[in-house]
Amino acid sequence: MSAQGDDPHGDQPLETAGAPLDAARAAVVLVHGRGATARGMLGLADELAVDPEAEGIALLAPQAQRGTWYPQSFLADLDANEPWLSSALAKVGDAIQTAVDTGVDRERTMLVGFSQGACLSSEFLARNARRYGGLGVLSGGLIGPEGTPRDYDGSLDGTPIFLGCSDRDPHVPAERVSETTEVFEELGGAVDERIYEGMGHTVNQDELAAVSEMVADLTE
Repeated sequence: MSAQGDDPHGDQPLETAGAPLDAARAAVVLVHGRGATARGMLGLADELAVDPEAEGIALLAPQAQRGTWYPQSFLADLDANEPWLSSALAKVGDAIQTAVDTGVDRERTMLVGFSQGACLSSEFLARNARRYGGLGVLSGGLIGPEGTPRDYDGSLDGTPIFLGCSDRDPHVPAERVSETTEVFEELGGAVDERIYEGMGHTVNQDELAAVSEMVADLTE
């Protein structure tokens, strides 16, 4: 058991912005990267070509304990990242459920993550495959070492998924992005994978445009 118990992220806050939840037509759950904050991740909305409040889109951002969802690399053995990983997956699920409980369908709820948050968002969707509003993966991929069995159940039923990453990302091998695409396609996702030459570990305008379009589609 860790110093924070078996649920390290359980008492962490869920930050919100955009449209009030009780009036929202759609929701976007934003998952921050290692060393970042939920409040900072909400700032990503300022980079999108969508006005969440005007469009009736609620933004929800869960906060990780000490800014880190799990302590080791996403390529490490799964057990090496427990109990933080299970707690983090539950935290993402709680954020989605918060939107659902206030009347927003999962089909109008989208996940967007960057870096460690992108890996966590990918793993959550694969483990809880069903139709969602979308998934935006910015520099990330499914969690686990090479050779991890990807025996996920369920169907994404056409969920739109964007995977953007550099071919020289120091943290995310392009091969893992390709593997993630294959898994999501096998689960029935509609995947748009874009690998950018020499971009590094960051987000570019093409990715922001792609995610903006997906967010805008939530309210159509």
